[in-house]
Amino acid sequence: MEETILKKDLTSEEIAFAVFCIENLAPALGKDAGEIYSLLAEKSDILYGYIIPCYDILHTQSREYIMSDIIHLMRERRIDV
Repeated sequence: MEETILKKDLTSEEIAFAVFCIENLAPALGKDAGEIYSLLAEKSDILYGYIIPCYDILHTQSREYIMSDIIHLMRERRIDV
């Protein structure tokens, strides 16, 4: 799945949003950004299967809502947070 998304031309807004999510999740979960990226992109499909495809909707929400939503999804998918 990741390869399919990576072949798509991501906009600078989508890339910035992905970075925003990773950088804000890191302190919220007490982990570093590299670890968060690994959890979202390598150990799950949340980054390329949810965050990027849902950018149009998610980026209109508050930071708190976005973080809560992603953390909830991580727990739902049994990702160690």
